[in-house]
Amino acid sequence: MITVLVDSASDIEEAEAQAMGISMIPMEIRFGEETFYDGVTLSHRQFFEKLIESSELPKTSQINEYRWEEAFETLTKGGGQVIAITISSKLSGTYNSAKKAAARFSGQVFVVDSLSATTGERILCEYALRLIASGADAPSIAEELNEKKKKIQILAVVDTLKYLRKGGRISGAAALAGEVLSVKPVVSVVGGEVKLAGKAIGSKRSNNLLMQLVQKCGGIDFSMPYGLMYSGLSDEYLQKYLRDSEALWKGQIADPKRIPTYLIGSAIGTHVGPNAIGVAFCSR
Repeated sequence: MITVLVDSASDIEEAEAQAMGISMIPMEIRFGEETFYDGVTLSHRQFFEKLIESSELPKTSQINEYRWEEAFETLTKGGGQVIAITISSKLSGTYNSAKKAAARFSGQVFVVDSLSATTGERILCEYALRLIASGADAPSIAEELNEKKKKIQILAVVDTLKYLRKGGRISGAAALAGEVLSVKPVVSVVGGEVKLAGKAIGSKRSNNLLMQLVQKCGGIDFSMPYGLMYSGLSDEYLQKYLRDSEALWKGQIADPKRIPTYLIGSAIGTHVGPNAIGVAFCSR
């Protein structure tokens, strides 16, 4: 039996992971003296309720080697194999911890650095499930995921870059552009790192820029998993983006209202803040 194991930076909560037939290992998040497990003891909505009320940025912790080893021990009992998919090694030490733990399970555990996060990780999870269903073996699946991850694109409009700056995920100089009134920065994940892809005045122009960047990437490969994501307590901005980007979906999917949409969790939400929207896909 092959099990897909993913960290909570994928924004897959525990209950959803169970419904998908995969395992999820949560990151820790601390608000002051309170510690929670992302997507387990703190839902995505509860996280944003706390973030909006908090005067300080919460702290997230990478998943250490011991916790990965525990998960691998459980999932490989009886000869099982594991495909572990992690947040980008450029954003967290989680991948390195998983690799160290996996060394004790030679031939049973295969660790894939997604070079991505949030819905980008989810794409690899869903694709891995397809490959398992097709009868592929674990080494082949890991190899295919490492190839396919090169085509994954994440593009997002954030309300402000101050959260990314405070979390050390983007430089102060880049963040300055996004802290000007009415400027909506567009960020992307390039080579596993967060980069400023552009900026626009107002939400409509930023949505148009987002659509242009999707097309510049070669468009969306609709034969692969894809999805939209948003942060905060409302999907109002996401719904506006859907209206503005109708041309991307028209003729590709029967009902744009059925586009997979996910609420960002605490591991990523800490760094993008509320009112961010994004799209994740494999380029054609």
